[in-house]
Amino acid sequence: MRDAVAADAPALADLAAATFPLACPPGLGAEDIAAFVASHLTAAHFAAYLAEPERYLVQVADTGLAVGDAGAGLADGGRLVGYTLVVLPLSADEGPAAAEVAEVVPGRPAAELSKCYVLADLHGTGLGGALMDSAADAVAERRVDGEPVTTLWLGTNKGNRRAQRSYLRHGYTTVGTRSFRVGGTIEEDLVMARPVPHATPGPGAGG
Repeated sequence: MRDAVAADAPALADLAAATFPLACPPGLGAEDIAAFVASHLTAAHFAAYLAEPERYLVQVADTGLAVGDAGAGLADGGRLVGYTLVVLPLSADEGPAAAEVAEVVPGRPAAELSKCYVLADLHGTGLGGALMDSAADAVAERRVDGEPVTTLWLGTNKGNRRAQRSYLRHGYTTVGTRSFRVGGTIEEDLVMARPVPHATPGPGAGG
């Protein structure tokens, strides 16, 4: 796993197009799914996300990396098999943009785990959980107006039991619901949140 770089944008778009439908409920139409991908998950969108590291944190699982190679960029012969995208707050009092989410998500500043996807043939391998933990660790290192991020939240389709079980295992709890538009369809998501742990300074630290 590593931080994504600008050159990853096309591969991220391909990965997103392959994995986003896996999280959608069975009754959701292909046109709505395609519309969402076109509106949020193209190579141009990922290039824009990667150009704003103060707002977006994108990490990837890259099969071309050997241990210790993190940060090297997409390796020759490798491919991206999973990714996370976190939306970071820009001010200490910033919470979720949607009022219905802001009402139920505790703590400020709060960051959103907006995307966490792996290819279907890697479900059940622990890769998704490893990506979630890596994203949480990266968020724990961020400071906003000198303050640590206190809460990491996400939305997941109400019918996606597999994802909900995974999030529960990684410290998330259900705090409410939200409406989520996919193309022309309004779906209901569960809103889940977890505290962001921070390292405790050792003896003699501070000043």
